[in-house]
Amino acid sequence: MSRSLRHGALAATAIVFSIASLAACGAGNDAATLKVRPDSAATTIGEISIQNANVVTQPERTDTGPAVVSATLFNNGTKPQTLEAVTLPGSSASVQLHAAKGAGPVVVPAGGSVVLGGAGNASAVIENGSEAAQAGNVQRVVFKFSSAGEVPLGAFVVPAKSYFTGFGPSTLPEPPKKSSEATPTGSSAPAAGAEGDSSSDSESDSGTPTDSASASAQTD
Repeated sequence: MSRSLRHGALAATAIVFSIASLAACGAGNDAATLKVRPDSAATTIGEISIQNANVVTQPERTDTGPAVVSATLFNNGTKPQTLEAVTLPGSSASVQLHAAKGAGPVVVPAGGSVVLGGAGNASAVIENGSEAAQAGNVQRVVFKFSSAGEVPLGAFVVPAKSYFTGFGPSTLPEPPKKSSEATPTGSSAPAAGAEGDSSSDSESDSGTPTDSASASAQTD
């Protein structure tokens, strides 16, 4: 083999090892493929971007209770935007908005974001959640902002399980309680009067001789 061919073979081998090393690094614990998150809806209209939009229902289909709309709202403008309403077209369900703190409106600051759903965040609660959406479907959701107007999208309907557990309704069905042992209605301790009667009877029995004892004494 000539010197030029030998050098070319060595260079090719080095490239192969380099690619293999990079592939091994990419498949490590921090590889992006190991951090796959469930699909979620996203859209951008004007200055408003909405990401990770989902309708999170009760964990089980048979559970009754509220559902919530979870999403991250981004305001790319220079003025604050107030989230005035969240509606579910095609459904009679109403959505109640609650700020993260206090009783004020949900305001997305200029150049900032607001998270709907999850502990300590603002919330959008669907009171009759079981009637509004069914897990596995896509629910049309419209976010209405003070300046940007309406921003619609199709949100995935998911149960409050696995990755979505922390974003589900705060009101979840409680597991059935174990039936307590039946307690007797009557008191095991005798009443005060009963104690007196019992003691007097006992004293009478012990202090008064029986007929056989009296007869024995007279015979003696």
